[in-house]
Amino acid sequence: MGILAANIFSMGQPFTAYMYPEAFTTGHSDAEDWMWAAQLVLIDGKMRGLFTILFGAGLYLFMEKAWGKGASRWLQVKRLLWLGAFGLIHFYLIWRGDILFSYAVSGFIAVLLFINVSARNQLILGILGYIAGGIFYAIGMIFMQVTADGPEPDSAAMNQVRSEFIKAAETDLADGRAETAIRQEGTYLQFVSHTIDEHGTDPLVNVWLVVFETLPLMLIGMALYRLGLFGGGWNPRSQRLWGWVGLAVGGALTTIIALRTMDGGFTYYGVLAAFLGWSHFPRLLMTLGLAALLALYVPRAGNWIGDRISAAGRTAFTNYIGTSLVMLMVFGNWGFDLFGQLGRGELYLVVFAAWIAMLAWSQPWLVRFRYGPLEWLWRCLTYGKVFALRQ
Repeated sequence: MGILAANIFSMGQPFTAYMYPEAFTTGHSDAEDWMWAAQLVLIDGKMRGLFTILFGAGLYLFMEKAWGKGASRWLQVKRLLWLGAFGLIHFYLIWRGDILFSYAVSGFIAVLLFINVSARNQLILGILGYIAGGIFYAIGMIFMQVTADGPEPDSAAMNQVRSEFIKAAETDLADGRAETAIRQEGTYLQFVSHTIDEHGTDPLVNVWLVVFETLPLMLIGMALYRLGLFGGGWNPRSQRLWGWVGLAVGGALTTIIALRTMDGGFTYYGVLAAFLGWSHFPRLLMTLGLAALLALYVPRAGNWIGDRISAAGRTAFTNYIGTSLVMLMVFGNWGFDLFGQLGRGELYLVVFAAWIAMLAWSQPWLVRFRYGPLEWLWRCLTYGKVFALRQ
């Protein structure tokens, strides 16, 4: 549910609008500028972080069950290979913001190299990897921001670098305009062709993100699961304290980043640096704080809303891909033709409607069936046999 709140802006608007307000085809009002700031503080990166940490926990949970049945890590590798295939189908045919392929690659590395490492060492390696990623992002993104947005450099070499950065930003925005034309006037086949022609290598290029964020967070998720965070194994008072401290400190730092970015006038590289450079470390504090607090406060089974949230989580794979399919129809001119028509506030209403749909179908489905549709298919492919679907 939180992932959709982050992704919706690159589903209903040009892809660059995910980060850059000036890419909105509908303009961006002062009120929506403040919505952007709230989004950066509360949603962006945090929902992906939670998703990744829980995926890491799920990797270890799956292996515990596999080991209990005498299976090896190669069953998990097979499972991840199928996930990667799903991710590529998702990327090329539905929506190019797919994260499943990167998860498959990260999970593959985690299972082959780190699954048998102690929980303590998994946590240390995850934190060190995340710190290394933060340093890498900070150097790269902040250099881009200073070079592109700062005073004109004195040297010819730096002027050339500045020109290349500006050209890259213009190319990205031009790609958004081409995407808008296709989604509003073209066909679905043209949409797929554009993805393949202009972004065909993106899944492989984006794998470098694995090393700096996804893999470290998965290791942290494995460690936190093994250390009992999600099963009531921690002192509730300490968990509550550290959860609120992480949320408050990370939130305060991210708020400063958001306000400074707004004061800078939403430049392309200023926004990019805010997302990937400045907020990397505050994002981890908030993500871990949210994980700790949600593990304490989420409604339990037997509670009406708790049962429906749990069911939406148990069908997360179907909800993730299914939401992309629904939005492909909602926004494409082969469906409801709303691409580029809705502003930031209106897109939040689409998110809210999708949340209602997720909570409405997931729980009744699981009353009748053992798994979500895609969860069942993934399980059958992993084990190479057909499982009973009905309860």
